[in-house]
Amino acid sequence: MLTSSQFENLVSGRTRGFGPGALRLLLRLTAVPYAAAVHLRNRRFDTGKSQIHHLPVPVISVGNLTLGGTGKTPMVQWIARWFQQHGVQPMIISRGYRANSGSVNDEALELQHNLPDVPHLQNPDRVAAARTAVNDYNSQVLILDDAFQHRRIARDLDIVLLDASAPFGFGYLFPRGMLREPVHQLRRAGMIVLSRADMAAPDDRASIRQTALHHAPQAGWAEVCHAPRELLSASRSTQSLETLRDQPVALFCGIGNPAAFRNTVLACGCRVVAMREFPDHHHYGPSDLQSLCQWADTLDVAAVLCTHKDLVKLDTDRLGDQPLWAVSIQLEFLAGSEQLQARLQALLPT
Repeated sequence: MLTSSQFENLVSGRTRGFGPGALRLLLRLTAVPYAAAVHLRNRRFDTGKSQIHHLPVPVISVGNLTLGGTGKTPMVQWIARWFQQHGVQPMIISRGYRANSGSVNDEALELQHNLPDVPHLQNPDRVAAARTAVNDYNSQVLILDDAFQHRRIARDLDIVLLDASAPFGFGYLFPRGMLREPVHQLRRAGMIVLSRADMAAPDDRASIRQTALHHAPQAGWAEVCHAPRELLSASRSTQSLETLRDQPVALFCGIGNPAAFRNTVLACGCRVVAMREFPDHHHYGPSDLQSLCQWADTLDVAAVLCTHKDLVKLDTDRLGDQPLWAVSIQLEFLAGSEQLQARLQALLPT
């Protein structure tokens, strides 16, 4: 099975040769039935044949157009805090993708750590979860996490994140590319946010904006970056990022965009000497922990680094003899903060 990075290198065309070229052709053929299914599903919602459920409170969706991580969780956190600062209690609703039976997934664990006073319901039936939030919790606003393609709940604002490194999925639907649905479906968006915008040149950012707003001329536009803030341990201790500047480090992660994590660490001035990738939302079992400890002990590094989503599942301060830290990040707006806040302001109770 290909890792996330290997799959991205394949569909982007960075992996060259006859074999990869033939595989891309096969994947393009395989994408045809997927495209047909996506088209039929969207058409059913567009024509009213599939029911859309309306709720008595404002609903905001945070989602993306492509596979992989685009920074939805930091955006959800930012929106939840914004509503709290304006005296409104939000509720986060998500599917709970790859959650173990009877527990929550890594995104919920991260949100619990960062937003302990914001309730979060996970349920594959998000309509049922939303009704529970309104009827049993008296929630004043609902934030749907990873819900752009989940159209069963009507929303007052659709926020779509585009990752600056691959905003349009290399031009193809999955599995030939990384698009979940065609780019023209951006027409449903009320706000488009370019994430990791600091990793793209100004001309590239302008080109992405032009393409996105061509499909969604009514949408607002914002640009954000995921700024590394500090090092965080499982026991909640913190350390300055400067302590690892120019130091050798090892990385591992189980997220949708491991290349972005590596770039973040490099931007902190660390020297990455080794990296391991796991599947997105990977459940770290005892064998994984043992393997990571053995791997870490073979390396001459100052620390092993992972993402917050990985750390909350491992709950350990060390891997073998090496210290383990998560790189804590925070969302920072480079442009468009006023546009997003104006749209949120319109949803506040009068």
